[in-house]
Amino acid sequence: MKRLRIALPPLDELNAQSPVQFAWLDRAGQVSQQGEGSLAQLANNQAECFLHPRDSLLTSLELPQLPCAKVDDAVTCAAQALILGPVELMHVAHGPRESSGVVQVGWLPKSSLEHLGRVTSQLKIKVRGLYPAPYMLPVSEQPGAAFSDGHLLLRHSVQQGAVHPLGKQALDDLLATGVDVLQVTGDACWSGALPGWGLHGRLQQAATGGWGRALACTALAVVIWTLGLNLYAARQVDEGQRLKAQMSQQVRQAFPELPVILNPLQQARQQLAARQSGAAAEPGQRFTGLLALAGSSLPSMVGSVESLTYEQGRLRVSLLPDTRSPALASDGQALLAQAGFSASRDDQGWTVGPLAERVEADADDEAEDE
Repeated sequence: MKRLRIALPPLDELNAQSPVQFAWLDRAGQVSQQGEGSLAQLANNQAECFLHPRDSLLTSLELPQLPCAKVDDAVTCAAQALILGPVELMHVAHGPRESSGVVQVGWLPKSSLEHLGRVTSQLKIKVRGLYPAPYMLPVSEQPGAAFSDGHLLLRHSVQQGAVHPLGKQALDDLLATGVDVLQVTGDACWSGALPGWGLHGRLQQAATGGWGRALACTALAVVIWTLGLNLYAARQVDEGQRLKAQMSQQVRQAFPELPVILNPLQQARQQLAARQSGAAAEPGQRFTGLLALAGSSLPSMVGSVESLTYEQGRLRVSLLPDTRSPALASDGQALLAQAGFSASRDDQGWTVGPLAERVEADADDEAEDE
């Protein structure tokens, strides 16, 4: 994947038409193309940006061994003595503490950082990193040096760099101390490895989609909400149908004399009210319903019935001789009781009648026993 690097002009002069130098790096980190043009010509791209030497404010501090959480506080305290003006107006960043105890520190006015964010947002340039100027240079065993707009740029290591405003004189002074310096020119000036820190931590870029993106996001949210609502409604309909079928089955079991179940709740209320008021159903309907209830509740009904007798709302089921008639199961008892009936057994068969009669019969039996 190709990467774009841009050398920014001074931030107080930055606008969409500012001339900038840029380079495209290939997958191997080598320069495949470089040139110069306006910042607007590089719109709609992601870029690694490097500050102008004038904005590249750098220094190094020696700190004792501290927990990571304390390093930030120590750097902030030390920066207050180095920064001209209130430290609250500056964005301060630093690299990791190296084994020698040296920590690289850089800072930038927050107003300049906000201005950069506005310009790049306007051009839809996504800043993937913001670094001081020396970090464009490659890392080597000797310090790398290059000139930019009269400033001397030095790259000591991956994390360490420096900017000297005196330029050529600063280089001569450095060479006079016996330090070997590798002067970097051409494409190599763009191929430096990025440090583990930068000044982009608080760079705020406005959303570049405008109202179009906002409307698209809103429309997508409405579609998702509508789809979810329809799925929920469909699930509720299925649940309602399941509950209605369950209620119809329960009403059919409790009131087998009903030929059709259309409104189970209303029909159940009507049947209960009729039973409480003593109203009787049509004899044919009561016999048919009671017969169906007995067939589904009483044991040994299939192939064992000799005769059926229906009198005064009671069904007498006479069984064939030598037919074994087991006791009524608990689920059969519950089904009969739910329908308002009970069953009694004797040697000849079963008698199914209203539940009130069974209660009264049991009371009479208890009285006779006493």
